[in-house]
Amino acid sequence: MIYRSPWPPVDIPDVSLSELVLRGAEARGDKPALVEGPTGRTITYHQLASRVRRAAAGLAAAGIRKGDVVAICAPNIPEYVIAFHGAASIGAMVTTLNPLCTEQDMESQLADSRARVMITVPELLEKAGAAARATAAEQLYVIGEAGAAAAGGGGAVPFAALLEHGGDPPRVQIDPATDVVALPYSSGTTGVSKGVMLTHRNLVANLLQVDATGQVYEHDTLLAVLPFFHIYGMVVIMNLGLYRGATLVTMPRFDLEQYLQLIARHRVTFAHVVPPVMLALAKHPLVSRYDLSSLRTLFSGAAPLSDSLSRACAERLGVVVRQGYGMTEASPGTHLSPEDPAKIKSGSVGPVIAGTECQVVHVDTGAPCGPMQDGELWVRGPQVMKGYLNRPEATALTVDADGWLHTGDIGYADHDGHFFIVDRLKELIKCKGYQVPPAELEAVLLTHPAVADAAVIPAPDEECGEVPKAFVVLKSMPAGGDGAGLPTPDDLMAYVAGKVASYKRLRLLEFIDQVPKSPSGKILRRVLVARERERGPHA
Repeated sequence: MIYRSPWPPVDIPDVSLSELVLRGAEARGDKPALVEGPTGRTITYHQLASRVRRAAAGLAAAGIRKGDVVAICAPNIPEYVIAFHGAASIGAMVTTLNPLCTEQDMESQLADSRARVMITVPELLEKAGAAARATAAEQLYVIGEAGAAAAGGGGAVPFAALLEHGGDPPRVQIDPATDVVALPYSSGTTGVSKGVMLTHRNLVANLLQVDATGQVYEHDTLLAVLPFFHIYGMVVIMNLGLYRGATLVTMPRFDLEQYLQLIARHRVTFAHVVPPVMLALAKHPLVSRYDLSSLRTLFSGAAPLSDSLSRACAERLGVVVRQGYGMTEASPGTHLSPEDPAKIKSGSVGPVIAGTECQVVHVDTGAPCGPMQDGELWVRGPQVMKGYLNRPEATALTVDADGWLHTGDIGYADHDGHFFIVDRLKELIKCKGYQVPPAELEAVLLTHPAVADAAVIPAPDEECGEVPKAFVVLKSMPAGGDGAGLPTPDDLMAYVAGKVASYKRLRLLEFIDQVPKSPSGKILRRVLVARERERGPHA
């Protein structure tokens, strides 16, 4: 059974992403487009359009051509948008990096994507500079007033220098159907992070598909705290908000009190959240100290949101809570709950969005599932990625010959075509909305001299949704000798913490006698997951 959208089809224009997003910017003139939350610094729509053109001209003058890769590693600040669209508008591909990633992670992504340029901020300059020097990146730019002072040390150039170019950017012929504009990295359904090739048409289509469900309007003010490097922040907040002419208030990192202050100060109407933020809004006593009456909608994505938490937040704040579902490989949106509160089903991610098909497939037999039957969600539509960068085998395992994207998520559709996500077939851990590949943490553990074998799984956690938990088999190492003895769980968690980004750190570790495996040697994580679920959430 193939499910289709209750929303009418959308026409997808044959335009580039930046052309669509910024087409109304000049006409909006002095309306604030971007407000830097902590400082109040404002960029109007006219200024945004002008600075994007100058950044594009500056990058072109620096030798960036169509098909080159520009890397951005920065928190949510107004210049992120200028850098992104400056590169995109001259046909470059933008690969986005998590500011929390380690130097090794950064180096790996720069090398794999073959980025020629890296754009960052002063506080990340040392790490970004080292990663850039170790790869083919030819130039490093630093954003901000402190950029000029910070740049001198590592051969970096102030980002502002790009904006000093007086000419117009070159006209570039972009084929929206085939030319890649965004190259975020995702682990997909399994394995290590891979570059997800998203074309201009992928992102243009998804913007219009999501917009058709009634999301953001010109009179809205959005609080942009969910990171622009993540596909959710990039498409659903940054690009859709600007396309619609809303005002975006940026936050470089989440802090609950500042978050509440900014909602009250800027009269934020629409807030995109993830379940951990929703939990704070539903339960934290700080919330009662601030006037949040301007809020009309909370939209949750990136991780499953429980029915009880959705209701608790809606009742406390007097807002409509909507939920959506998608994945990086789908640009990201595939399902959204309706705008009409009377049609929203609490706990559901909603029906399939316009121009998208979905089927639920039995995990073992591959047979189609009917309503109320659990299976893997497969989706198909114009937003599905071009493929994984330089990984044809991984692409073929994720998108089949008929164009169906195998999501790796388990869910069902009710009799009205509203979908519910109940489990994850894929191995990813979602910690506060961030992707944590178990295989990466297992590989780090196995470099410890005392570890014989290891398996990492998601453990339920009330605050984070899921946290990484390791099951470790120790080698037979008698105490004494070198004085080290057997490591404790805290020792091994600290060992891993020193080698991975903060959001990937192990939160729990348990010693076991043997890691369960199939006859072929594959780790049977589901056995460990089932055991962990019986124990319940870790408070």
